[in-house]
Amino acid sequence: MATKQRGRPRSFDRETALEKAMQAFWENGYEATSVSDLTREMGIGAPSLYAAFGDKRSLFEEVVRVYGITHGAGPGRALIEEPTARGAVERLLREAADEFTDPAHPHGCLVIHAATNCTTPEVEQALREQRGASLGAIEDRLRQGVAEGELPGRTDTAALARFVGAVFQGMSQQSRDGAGRAELEAVAALAMAAWPAS
Repeated sequence: MATKQRGRPRSFDRETALEKAMQAFWENGYEATSVSDLTREMGIGAPSLYAAFGDKRSLFEEVVRVYGITHGAGPGRALIEEPTARGAVERLLREAADEFTDPAHPHGCLVIHAATNCTTPEVEQALREQRGASLGAIEDRLRQGVAEGELPGRTDTAALARFVGAVFQGMSQQSRDGAGRAELEAVAALAMAAWPAS
């Protein structure tokens, strides 16, 4: 009589599972996304989730890292690739209008939305630091614009960076409230009208 061999546990595609976890966190925020929500969306059991990703917070941290090099990579590319500070900020906001309203994924920015009603201090702090780093990158690009003579020497680069960040964050929320791409592009255009005169 043949003995029944035990098979290996069914494996899963880690990249696909991470993308599905990202969609869940992006749609619902960190706090409102439960482990059962995640296992259902990812198509794996809780033991597999814990074995592959650690706890919910560890999974979220990995999701945010992946988001930063995929869906959320646009602002960083704009700041590096555009030859002028104005061009970088304009592209950052224009691409945000497109990305925030893309029907292929939840609207808005994951890093902004995931912090909504977050009561986990470590997660809240990490997201705050990430948003702060983004503001810092914008300010660095604006300072470069001042150094190169593109922006007036009197430009308050910290205030201008915060203004750009406020518009970006507002566009994220507006997209979740139903604003379409054209409406957000109009917001971006109005924001650029406030650009300091040289």
